Amino acid sequence: MQLIPKKNHQKNILPLFAVGTFGLHVITLLLLMFHWSLLQQLSRHLMPQSLVQLVDGNAITVNPTPNLERYPETIRRFVGQTMTLMLTWSKQQPPETVWEISSQLLAAGAKQKLQSEIMNVNSTNKFQNGGSESVLIVQKISQPTKIGEGKWKVEIIAHQLIFSNSDRLGKSVQFSKQIIVKATDTQVISLPDLPLTWHVAAYRLGEARLEISDICERQDNNCSGS
Repeated sequence: MQLIPKKNHQKNILPLFAVGTFGLHVITLLLLMFHWSLLQQLSRHLMPQSLVQLVDGNAITVNPTPNLERYPETIRRFVGQTMTLMLTWSKQQPPETVWEISSQLLAAGAKQKLQSEIMNVNSTNKFQNGGSESVLIVQKISQPTKIGEGKWKVEIIAHQLIFSNSDRLGKSVQFSKQIIVKATDTQVISLPDLPLTWHVAAYRLGEARLEISDICERQDNNCSGS
């Protein structure tokens, strides 16, 4: 009987060991790729992309945005149009009705302060003066400054034009404030069964899921909405 030398026996095992190790690595790599594919599919399922149809007929696909994130232009538009809605009234659109509707865009703890700040810009009580007419002319809205998670500060420079039966030329009252805005989880405006035009306007603003939590003078260095 001829015996195989021990040295040759070791040489025959090494290639097999190398092939087996390589195969194991390949299998591990395939499993990792498979798991990564499953995670990608799960991610797309939990956070699906949205189809957005543009007014010009084009359509685009956009990625989901974290719930507390808002684009700067969305915040600026919300502030400008909300303040315009609050400070624009007439005989057909009385200030009491305007306040009842637009105040839904305010945080609960800020309504009393904001009513005083907004509806009493000067010593004349215009809010209760049903014979007056008002329109807010916005001149500038600053870029939002993030001051917390889902919270921003915006400066607005505007003039409120006040007209009355005895003063048809009107007078201009400066309205320059710091506005604190925060994101909300849900739509803050609800539509009545028979909505008026300004009900719909407020509802459209509420679709941004934002609300005003505080309003301060521009010189107030402690304005944080806390």
